[in-house]
Amino acid sequence: MSGKKTLQPPCVMPDAQTQSEGFRATRVARQNVLVEDYLELISDLLTEGSEARQVDIAGRLGVSQPTVAKMFARLAADGLVTQKPYRGVFLTSAGQRVADEARRRHRVVEAFLLALGVSRENALIDAEGVEHYVGEETLTLFQTAIDSGLHQFMTSVRQDRKTHRS
Repeated sequence: MSGKKTLQPPCVMPDAQTQSEGFRATRVARQNVLVEDYLELISDLLTEGSEARQVDIAGRLGVSQPTVAKMFARLAADGLVTQKPYRGVFLTSAGQRVADEARRRHRVVEAFLLALGVSRENALIDAEGVEHYVGEETLTLFQTAIDSGLHQFMTSVRQDRKTHRS
């Protein structure tokens, strides 16, 4: 053993209420993942100056245009987007709020992963999944760690490891 202590989670099952809440939160997040992904992408395309058209959404999400059309109908029924014939889809104010919140969570998770030293490519990919499942308390602590110099700390840890290996 190297004598270094590693933080290990306790091997004790959580109480039923806590475990139930964790599963409930995951189910809710799973239901919202697609909606948030679509709204965030629509917002990004509109912000970029493009139209959010079915073909563009399908290409970026790697799904078929009929799949996008079904989601557009769902988002419109939920009051999150409006559609204009022969044009793209546009966010309502409610849709924009959901997109903004998803983007905020995404940016915090991505920044945290980058501060840990995760490659940009993997941080982008991993943040896309984690952003939907991470709670507000955890996001706040991610941001606190970033603001407190996590990147510099992790850089010094990596340098220290390299020095000790040499």
